[in-house]
Amino acid sequence: MAVDNILIDTNAYASFKRGDMAAVEIIRSSPFIGINSTVLGELLSGFALGNRESLNRKELETFLQSSRVKIIAVDHETAEHYAKIYKKLRQKGKPIPTNDLWIAATAVQYNLTVFTYDEHFKAVSGIRTGNRLVDFMPL
Repeated sequence: MAVDNILIDTNAYASFKRGDMAAVEIIRSSPFIGINSTVLGELLSGFALGNRESLNRKELETFLQSSRVKIIAVDHETAEHYAKIYKKLRQKGKPIPTNDLWIAATAVQYNLTVFTYDEHFKAVSGIRTGNRLVDFMPL
């Protein structure tokens, strides 16, 4: 079954690691899993605050070593998309958290579907989001 290439949000990675079957199915089915540097920073900072930092880091490293997973750095082009998205959301009166703007900008830049449980991504024009396998089926 073909599914979209995805960009994983922090909450989606956490759901996958908790063994949520829908999240596991999405991760297993996706041919490409992008994780941008913003999400990586959120994960590492969360690990640092917890009492399982070493284990969580080891599990993340294993995840990142998959040939289907790619860390996507935020760059100049990402910043251009960020600015456009920020302006449109402000004009609509629907701002979203700064880190999620970076995730949305990365999704636009690389034409990825965002795997997230945050509803506010739906306010961003030009991206698809979801948290069920059906959400990632090609249109």
